[in-house]
Amino acid sequence: MSKKNKNKRFGVVFSTADDYDYQYQSNESEETLPVAQQRLRVLIDRKKRRGKEVTLVTGFIGAEDDMKALAKLLKTKCGVGGSAKDGEILIQGNHRDKVVDILLKEGYSQTKKSGG
Repeated sequence: MSKKNKNKRFGVVFSTADDYDYQYQSNESEETLPVAQQRLRVLIDRKKRRGKEVTLVTGFIGAEDDMKALAKLLKTKCGVGGSAKDGEILIQGNHRDKVVDILLKEGYSQTKKSGG
């Protein structure tokens, strides 16, 4: 077995059983839900950010590339930086109302504001 495959083992690191069959992480990406079925939540977050605000978009279900494309659209329309990772889109600054308006115009009809 090559070292490349060992790094993709899922769960078990080592087994003494000769007939143990390792499960490997799949490279298949999750299928992206249609725009109208996405249930996105937009909130302001200050935790672990030294008091600085970020607009956080959660609830995206789909491929990483699709989420990054949506993040790029939001960053461009807001004129700020941000990132997309771990199923969340971060937009620098307090742009909650603007992000919700953009998402609704793009067809994300189940988008809601969360938090205070």
